[in-house]
Amino acid sequence: MAEQIPRRVAGQRHGPTGGSEENVPRWLRTSAGTTWRLLVLLVGVGVVFYATSQVKLLFIAVFIGLVLTAVLRPLVDFYAKVMPRALATALGLLSGFLVFSGLIFYVAYSVANQWSALSKQFGEGIDQIVDFLEDGPLPFTITNDQIGEWIDTGRQWIQDHAGDIAGQAASQAGSVVEVFTAMALALFCAIFFLAKGKDMWTWFLNQLPSRVRRTWLTAGGAGWYTFSGYTRGTVIIAVTDGILAAVLLTIVGVPLAAPLAVLVMIGAFIPLIGAPAAMVVAMIVALAANGPIQAAIVGLGIAAIGQFEGHVLQPLVMGKQVSLHPVVVALAVTAGTLSAGILGAVIAVPLVSVVWAVYSRLHTPDPPMADEEVEGSAAPVTERDDQESEPDPA
Repeated sequence: MAEQIPRRVAGQRHGPTGGSEENVPRWLRTSAGTTWRLLVLLVGVGVVFYATSQVKLLFIAVFIGLVLTAVLRPLVDFYAKVMPRALATALGLLSGFLVFSGLIFYVAYSVANQWSALSKQFGEGIDQIVDFLEDGPLPFTITNDQIGEWIDTGRQWIQDHAGDIAGQAASQAGSVVEVFTAMALALFCAIFFLAKGKDMWTWFLNQLPSRVRRTWLTAGGAGWYTFSGYTRGTVIIAVTDGILAAVLLTIVGVPLAAPLAVLVMIGAFIPLIGAPAAMVVAMIVALAANGPIQAAIVGLGIAAIGQFEGHVLQPLVMGKQVSLHPVVVALAVTAGTLSAGILGAVIAVPLVSVVWAVYSRLHTPDPPMADEEVEGSAAPVTERDDQESEPDPA
């Protein structure tokens, strides 16, 4: 009788099964799945940032154009009630230009009108500061000879590095051209956004498949509502801060109150760090021109303005349009500053606000947990549940 050869059954496993999926702990499978998804997401974000950095000028121009559109659109809509849209757009842009030019002219006039008196006061204030450092109650003293030595050291450093400084200044000439190019492109975009923005958005939606148009319409509406609300709210808050700072500096008697108030207004566009930086500059001018008491009054007054902004203006003007936690704002500003300097600090918060608004509009959250459940989650480590430790029989 011939020896019977055993047949191989299809799908039969041979050898050890140590590499099977069932032998991998569930926590490791879950962590690995989450990790590779996060890696893919980070790669996608990195590609977006890299692509943006390659067309930085274009991105800046479009961003400024959207800012101008958000600020001027209510005015253009008001003009459009009594005149054609094109004429309303031109009149709205002209109104914005006149306001901006008038502000710059007023600041320049104030500086030129008070420059001679300020120079004398500033010199006297510097002398008072030097006397305070030499004979004041500080635990250390700084003599006039030391200050002169520091000045001579700085002058010598400038002479030794004059070539490098000149080369850097020459290399920045191209940046000036880029700034004017970006502003011209931003103005060009703002004109069409204000005049034909709805038509452009409708055309874009019609190019998409019909099954995704509703999603894009919802996301775009939420994003623009948040961005325009944040932009207009920031302008209102900045102007209010500037007016309050001008009143404060005028009452205290600080010279160049108008330019310093404008500096405070500009600083309000940079969350967290802009207003304190402007406050320091105003305090230095008050210290040099009027003395330490006025400088302290200026510091306390601008700090009070900051509290008024944070607790009254922000909730009243912004409302629910921008609902970001202060920790998120701080992280966004820091990340923007590290990646793109002052420009990154300015655009970080509106971008994060838009992303969060779109996500919140499209995302359907699960029912929230009760506070009692969260408070009761802190407990010592115990043995795992039997259902979690036993393998799935399937």
